[in-house]
Amino acid sequence: MKKHNLQKKYNFFFLEKLPEPTASSVQAANAANGAANLGYPTILIYPQQGWQAINPVNLLHPFRPQKPPENLIRYYNFQDKLQVARLPMPWPIDYFKSKFTNSNTIATKYYFPFYIRATTKIVHAWNWNFIKAAIKYRIPAIYEHHHHEDKQFEPEIVNHPLFQVAVTVADTVRQSMIQHGMPPEKLIKIHNGFNRLFMQRQPEKAAEWRQKLLQNQRSQLVVYAGALKKFKGIDILIDAAQQMPNVQFVCAGGEPKEVEYYRKLAQSQQVDNITFLGYVLHHELASLLQAADVLAHPHCSGTASTFTSPLKLFDYLASGNPIVATEIISLEEFKNTPAIAAWCEPDNPHQFAAALQKVLETYPKKIEGYLQTIEFVQQFSWENRAAKILSYVDEPFRQQLN
Repeated sequence: MKKHNLQKKYNFFFLEKLPEPTASSVQAANAANGAANLGYPTILIYPQQGWQAINPVNLLHPFRPQKPPENLIRYYNFQDKLQVARLPMPWPIDYFKSKFTNSNTIATKYYFPFYIRATTKIVHAWNWNFIKAAIKYRIPAIYEHHHHEDKQFEPEIVNHPLFQVAVTVADTVRQSMIQHGMPPEKLIKIHNGFNRLFMQRQPEKAAEWRQKLLQNQRSQLVVYAGALKKFKGIDILIDAAQQMPNVQFVCAGGEPKEVEYYRKLAQSQQVDNITFLGYVLHHELASLLQAADVLAHPHCSGTASTFTSPLKLFDYLASGNPIVATEIISLEEFKNTPAIAAWCEPDNPHQFAAALQKVLETYPKKIEGYLQTIEFVQQFSWENRAAKILSYVDEPFRQQLN
């Protein structure tokens, strides 16, 4: 075996199919990419299904770190340092609901101890079972947890010296985790980040987006990028568009069925100035955000507003364009910063439309973006996030990883 294959790695475990347009997959992919960009030998590990999963070579050598496939690079805008490893999960794994046919079980009970453990220096996982497996096999672990969940954390795991740190993105989730047994001294809140591509100015591509999207002699463009869910405020955005017929609205993101649903909803309300693009690849999304006059961050009140991770906020900020946002708990700390141009209460399309109109009138379009916003967002790169997380890892483990 070649020597470089024996190098101990910083392994990110994500047990969902990639690529996917979900916030969790974008977060995991960028977190791993950020660590790799810092120079740490990093592998993003995820399941492989379909016909490739039954390839005899893959089954004989299930853990083969390699350069990410081109579709993954384009989907998440990976740079050139990250490696990936796809763990084969052939039929009947995940086709039948059973402990023994669950990819979680296969990965933690079989692939990890027999194929992955020997070359793992640190485990970084969103799956609690991977954390427990890491501790069992005496490997330091970092746990990411972003949602409320009614489960107790086992004291023998969270108090173990190899359990380094738990990471969340919202204060409300942090409090919930503490209530369920997570030691406060091992729990940190760190925001998500932006991919470095979004800092690169792309005036020509932005101009192409404006030429393509601005219709019926409209000259102003409001862009939303993110999931097409009701609690995200998409219905509010449609109502706001109806009140502003001379402004073009564009939504990027969502699954095909969601895109179709909202297209029909807008048509039924005779709103012809909103376009639903579906999922836009990261390498194209950056220029779309730069093309906007204003970026929309609507959100409804309710449980989701207490823990939602403002993932798209940092990509918005990197574009340098002004943002209109609803006042939700996860954005409160940005109230007295240059991050948001205008605020309004949730669930109020009239107030949201008024805020958009005010920003359109007071923030003229700047091709180069607003410098104050761009300078503010620098602190939220994925690389800075990875460095902060690793600063909580015991020094001997960091030194061994280097």
